[in-house]
Amino acid sequence: MAYRETEQVVARKEDKRRRIIVAARGLIAEGGFSAVQMSTVAAVAGIATGTVYRYFPSKADLVTEVFRVVNQWEVDVMAQAAEADGTVGERLEAAVATFAKRALMAPRLAYAFIFEPVDPLVVAERFVFRRAYAEIISEILTQGVERGEIPPQPIAVIANCIVGASAEALVGPLARHNGSPADGEQAVQSIVKFCQNAVSHA
Repeated sequence: MAYRETEQVVARKEDKRRRIIVAARGLIAEGGFSAVQMSTVAAVAGIATGTVYRYFPSKADLVTEVFRVVNQWEVDVMAQAAEADGTVGERLEAAVATFAKRALMAPRLAYAFIFEPVDPLVVAERFVFRRAYAEIISEILTQGVERGEIPPQPIAVIANCIVGASAEALVGPLARHNGSPADGEQAVQSIVKFCQNAVSHA
């Protein structure tokens, strides 16, 4: 009969995996992807380096999983913000402002995830999640057109432009890693205004 892991064993494994991901995320937030070394992750997580390799065969596998976990959370938060009642302009503001503000709350982490040169595995994940962010914007715009709040437009193209422009507009603020709150708020307001103007005059 095949060995079946007990609930306690499964829970311990899940806890170790979670600790590894949390440790790696913290290192990225402090020093970018270059700060992630398997031995360092192990030390921060309080486990053996060999254990880290049992869960993630390489650094690329680990940082890809961290990227996936963190960005899925951010997509979910943005989607929740986009579901708020209001006009297309108000919902677009909620979605875009949420994306920008949360990036500015963790500038080093966001810079690494959005702009830092990375392994091809992470690059592939970037495309996946850019599409996910664009789908949220597309839904807002589709409903806006259906309600007659904004003119008909190539929604998929506009949505991708909004996601790309929003990310690019954050390059400067995120690269500084420690910009003032006022600078960050101004950047958010400018991004929101640009996006609203883009869809209202498309």
